[in-house]
Amino acid sequence: MNKSLRQLFTAVIVLFAILGLSSTIITAIWASDLNADSRNSRTLYHSISAPRGPILASDGTVIAKSVPVNDAFAYQRSYANGPLYAPVTGYFSITHPSEQGIEMSQASLLSGDSTALFWQKIKSTIAGDESKGASIETSIDPKLQQAAFQGLEGKDGAAVAIEVRTGRILAMASTPSYDPNQLAQHDTAKINSAYGKLTSGSNSPMLNRAIAQYYPPGSTFKTVVAAAALESGKYNPDTSIPAGASYTLPGTKTDLTNAESRANGSNGKISMEDALAYSSNTAFAQLGVALGSDAITQQAEKLGFGSSIPIDSDDSAGRPMRAIASNFPATTGEDRLALASIGQGDVLETPLQNALIASAIANGGTLMRPSLVDRVRSSDLSLVSQNDPEVMSQAFSKDTANKLNQMMQAVVTKENPNLAISGIQVAAKTGTAQIGTNNTSIDAWVIGFAPADNPKIAVAVVVHNTDMLGSYAAGPIMKQIMQEALRQ
Repeated sequence: MNKSLRQLFTAVIVLFAILGLSSTIITAIWASDLNADSRNSRTLYHSISAPRGPILASDGTVIAKSVPVNDAFAYQRSYANGPLYAPVTGYFSITHPSEQGIEMSQASLLSGDSTALFWQKIKSTIAGDESKGASIETSIDPKLQQAAFQGLEGKDGAAVAIEVRTGRILAMASTPSYDPNQLAQHDTAKINSAYGKLTSGSNSPMLNRAIAQYYPPGSTFKTVVAAAALESGKYNPDTSIPAGASYTLPGTKTDLTNAESRANGSNGKISMEDALAYSSNTAFAQLGVALGSDAITQQAEKLGFGSSIPIDSDDSAGRPMRAIASNFPATTGEDRLALASIGQGDVLETPLQNALIASAIANGGTLMRPSLVDRVRSSDLSLVSQNDPEVMSQAFSKDTANKLNQMMQAVVTKENPNLAISGIQVAAKTGTAQIGTNNTSIDAWVIGFAPADNPKIAVAVVVHNTDMLGSYAAGPIMKQIMQEALRQ
């Protein structure tokens, strides 16, 4: 072989090596990044040209599905009662990646690309059938979802209902809402116009207020302070604690007062049960200072504060849905601690977090991890996975939970009879958080559970920027959800 042929042979071998190496890098090493690249139109067409799996409510109602269409994408996502279920489903769009709900958290299962569906894909290929995504069966109860959504209609707020024993989310409503069908159409100009309108306004309809919006919890946070006090072993529901008509915040000239005279107690003292029932600001501010920041912080953290909370613990199917971390501040002064102890100042919570507090009290102090997905089934209806209830923490003792239950029943029987349900014992705590620069408006709260003697459902409701107290703005919505749940 002469020199020229050897050089040509060497060049060909090098080129084949480069070709093999580059193909390997592209198909194996870079494959996931390239598939995820928003500029890769082939991935988009692939994900839409096969039917995406349906999303179902707990009774089998189909709340999202893919329907055949006569265009290049072959299938289009369709949402039944879109605004009602939008916080649960999220949206699927050809122009905007889904960043919300089940469409995001279970993306690879819905598209059929999950490794959990490997053998199903093999069987479909052998049989010559079309590859289909898995169906996601959620824990959402349509009747409770409807009750929550109707109660919030025309308001800015959120509601969450949880099955006490399991942590299953039975309802998760957020208003104002939006229709995911606007983003599922295949006309890009119309999609972009709809998306622009949904994201440019001040009312943020695409924001899931149940898990992604902070609110000052007001007096509902007194349940956390009461839990810390009971856990210390120094207090009981009948323990007399300092109260009074006013309390000067330590180191300031600011006087804290109560909304009604019964919250003042007698001779400057009030029982812990009455302090919670009548929502005594002066009592809980002083109790918080007496307990200290560390004790309240530790109790709050056991209930989920300080960490984002995953909804469904398995993140292998997509980007996990999470509630933003609720915050109890690391206070540096007793004045700020006193305010925080009544749910004002720098304390911020999500509605899901407040529902978890109610469910932990109802469940004997055991906090269950929240979940939305009950089961995943492949297209032939075989079971791929099933949710098993998971303990998130032991937030406090059963004895503390029982005492809090007793105290929260007194909130209804002594102070808020409008929250009572005939023949059912209800435990609750209302909250009225002052907001705005001049405290001219209110975030109105209620949390609770029922039946108090055998709890099944825990609920949290918030109505933002209202002029009504929590008992009257949020209370009827909680009551409506509970009544619907307990008549089933």
